[in-house]
Amino acid sequence: MTARIYKPTKTAMQSGRAKTKDWQLDYEPEEPRVVESLMGWTTSGDMKSQLRLRFATKEEAVAYAERHGIPYQVFDSPPAQRKGLSYADNFAHNRRGAWTH
Repeated sequence: MTARIYKPTKTAMQSGRAKTKDWQLDYEPEEPRVVESLMGWTTSGDMKSQLRLRFATKEEAVAYAERHGIPYQVFDSPPAQRKGLSYADNFAHNRRGAWTH
């Protein structure tokens, strides 16, 4: 069973950067999910798919995987490039584009 080590991105409902600085170790699913015929629930016999481990650094996550003999893949994501704009910048006198409604 292969594990993924990655740094999670923030969700669409999240404005801050909480829980995005840690590294996370998730297991790949061993078996597909099955829809139960009676209730229509989605089930799986794979218990490791529910496990998520958080680490402060990538090196800690890799060391944990190697110590326990877990094959792993590390996914590095490039840092996001964002300009620091505020709401007041929409009304600045030196704004480049024309301000329209």
